[in-house]
Amino acid sequence: MSITCFTVDVEDWFHVCGVSELPAISLDQWRVFDNTMHLLDLFDELDIRGTFFMLGVVAEAIPKLASRIAARGHEVASHGYSHQLVYEMTPEVFKEEVIRTGDLIAGQTGRAPVGFRAPQWSLGKFTPWAFEILAGEGYLYDSSCTPLPFIGNAKGPMSPYQILTTAGNLWEIPPLVTPTRFGNLPSGGGWGLRLLPVKTILEGVRNAHSSGNPAVCFLHPRDVDVDGPRLKLSLIKSFAAYGTRSSAMPVIRRLAMSGTSIPLLEMVKSWPSAY
Repeated sequence: MSITCFTVDVEDWFHVCGVSELPAISLDQWRVFDNTMHLLDLFDELDIRGTFFMLGVVAEAIPKLASRIAARGHEVASHGYSHQLVYEMTPEVFKEEVIRTGDLIAGQTGRAPVGFRAPQWSLGKFTPWAFEILAGEGYLYDSSCTPLPFIGNAKGPMSPYQILTTAGNLWEIPPLVTPTRFGNLPSGGGWGLRLLPVKTILEGVRNAHSSGNPAVCFLHPRDVDVDGPRLKLSLIKSFAAYGTRSSAMPVIRRLAMSGTSIPLLEMVKSWPSAY
C-alpha cells in the first residue's frame, strides 16, 4: 500500500527560529486558528487524515484548536512549547517543554501525544539526550531529522528507522525529499510545495513509494495564507522562513491522489518491530 502522510506544524506566521526579538503581536493578529481550519476543511474534502504537531504556546493561547483538530479525526502530536531550537536548550529545559506541551494537549484532547517534531529539524547527532527524554516520556516516534543540507544531515536516512535509547526505542520518520544530482531537494513541504515543480515533488513521492516507504509531507498553516503578514527579515532569512507568496493547496490536492493518507501514529502502530 502506498502511503502519503500529511503533517502540519501548528504554529503562526511569526514563529520563526533565530529571531531574537519579536515585535509586540496581540492575539487578534494571530492567524493560526483560521488557517488551520482552512486546512482541516481541505483535508475533509480530500479524505486526508493527518498528524498535527501542536506548538505549546499555540495550544495555551487558543485552547479550542487542538480539540477541533482531534474532533476531525486527526492525530495531535507535539511541536514543543516555545519554538526554540532544541540544540540551544539544556536537557532540563527541553524536558520541561515536552512535559508542559504534552499536558496541554492531553488536557485539551483527552489523549497524550506520542509523536514529536522539533522546530526547524533541530534534533540530531548533537542532541542524543533529547531522544532519551522523548522515549522516557512515552513518545513512540520523532520526525525531526531531515536529510537536507544546512538544516539537517544531507547524507542521513530517507527511510524510517529506529533510534535505540536506554529509555526505549524511538522511531525516526524523516520528511520527504527528492534526490537530484545537486543534492536532496525539500519537496516534502513548506515552501518546497509552493516553489518546486510538481513533477519534482511527485518524483520524490514515487521514489519513496517504490522503496516501500511513506511519503511524509509537512505544512504550516501559513502555507495556505498567501496574503498573511511576515516578519521583517533579511532576504535570505525571509525566503527560508516564508518562501514565495503562493498557496500549497493546489499541490496538496495533487498529492492527495498519490496514496492512502493516515496519521503517523497509525502508520507506526502497523509496523513490525523491525522495519
